[in-house]
Amino acid sequence: MHMNSEKRREYIMNALKQTDRPISASKLAKELSVSRQIIVGDVALLRASGEKVLATPRGYVIDLSVASDQYTVACVHDFDDMEKELNIMVDNGATVVNVTVEHPLYGQLTGPLHLSNRYDVEQFIKKCGENDASPLSTLTGGIHLHVLSCPNAECFERIKAQLEQAGLLYTQKQ
Repeated sequence: MHMNSEKRREYIMNALKQTDRPISASKLAKELSVSRQIIVGDVALLRASGEKVLATPRGYVIDLSVASDQYTVACVHDFDDMEKELNIMVDNGATVVNVTVEHPLYGQLTGPLHLSNRYDVEQFIKKCGENDASPLSTLTGGIHLHVLSCPNAECFERIKAQLEQAGLLYTQKQ
């Protein structure tokens, strides 16, 4: 399918709007018979024009996070407890929007996650292992923040209580 850059960007936006799953640059490149780098450039131009396209570890998504309430939670754990922490969040109805750490040199470092269910969490953990990638929280002794998109305050309170019970909620006592 050959089309000019404007039509290609229109195609990308339509594809992203028609699904709630991430779409990889490679998949879009294959569908449009262009290189992955062309897609990355198209997405950069879409963002520059004001489109709310986010890059997640699994591909591009439209940022719908304004549709529900966002909350921030402070957590602390090592790599072994990361899956347990993320599952507590998604099992209670939250989307884990991102992770942020405070770096002594660079200030706040934030990584997009957009994990909404156990499958997303499983894929993220698997990708960490395959790429031998360390989570951002290894830079800060395990202390980090997550922005959660929750349907309501009760959802967030349940998550905090379960994280605390599991010893994963960061508090002043630590």
